[in-house]
Amino acid sequence: MINIHFIVNPIAGRGKPDFVQTFIESFFIGSLHRLTIKYSEYKKHAIILTMESIAEKADIIVACGGDGTINEVASCLVDTSISLGILPMGSGNGLASNLKIPKNLRKALAIIKNQHTINIDVGKINERYFFSNMGIGFDASVIKHYESSQKRTLYGYVNACLTSFRDIRKNKDLSVSINDMNSLVNPFIILISNSNEMGYNLSLTPKASLQDGLLDILIITKIGRLKMFWLGFLILFRRVYWLKEAKSFQTKELQLSRNNATHFESQIDGEPHKIESGMLQISIKEKSLRVLVAR
Repeated sequence: MINIHFIVNPIAGRGKPDFVQTFIESFFIGSLHRLTIKYSEYKKHAIILTMESIAEKADIIVACGGDGTINEVASCLVDTSISLGILPMGSGNGLASNLKIPKNLRKALAIIKNQHTINIDVGKINERYFFSNMGIGFDASVIKHYESSQKRTLYGYVNACLTSFRDIRKNKDLSVSINDMNSLVNPFIILISNSNEMGYNLSLTPKASLQDGLLDILIITKIGRLKMFWLGFLILFRRVYWLKEAKSFQTKELQLSRNNATHFESQIDGEPHKIESGMLQISIKEKSLRVLVAR
């Protein structure tokens, strides 16, 4: 008997509560699969539900929601033998898109049923994990405004970008040191990617891979307003490297330290986070998460 647990965020994406237990059960065989469906009710509740499912000897735990829900569930499964399933029900669905898991519920459920797994790399920031990317600067500001807008659409994302463009001028000096490099003052973006997508099929690091054992780092130094709009155009066509202020490299680990401050405003897998530390130790855990994907 295969024990499959579904952890559902009922308000993911546009908040359509169309995840019906009888519909899910119709895809599986009663004599082979034991299904359990749990609903998260608040942020980080999915972590509690996942830990309960681990204690209940689940063989597969399926995250049903957006990248934030996936992060909460997957973080509990790193370095375990339990497979992560994904039903992308969010707005951006960056990790699912990178793994070629379709938004069509029937097709995504077929992947769960077929049980074909791969092992992917996991990013680590101090004591927490990320699976797609994390960043500070402009992208963190975009996620903050996107989260507060309550508009889980591409239009809402574009609106958050425009608001963040305006906010850039108001930023106080931010001085960040990266490894042994000279300090950067007011960097526009520092993005650390494990996956090559950020959601909505957008990418700042199109060459990043979930299985190469490396993190892709993108640093864009302070730029003016016109360059910001040029960057927006380059992002649409995955040509960020055309911007002369953009520098990229790959590494297994790096250290970010913020001068004269004790925290970082960041985004982690598309969710805003305030990290209460003036230093970030960022590294890669190679192939430490089992994920169900199409053959």
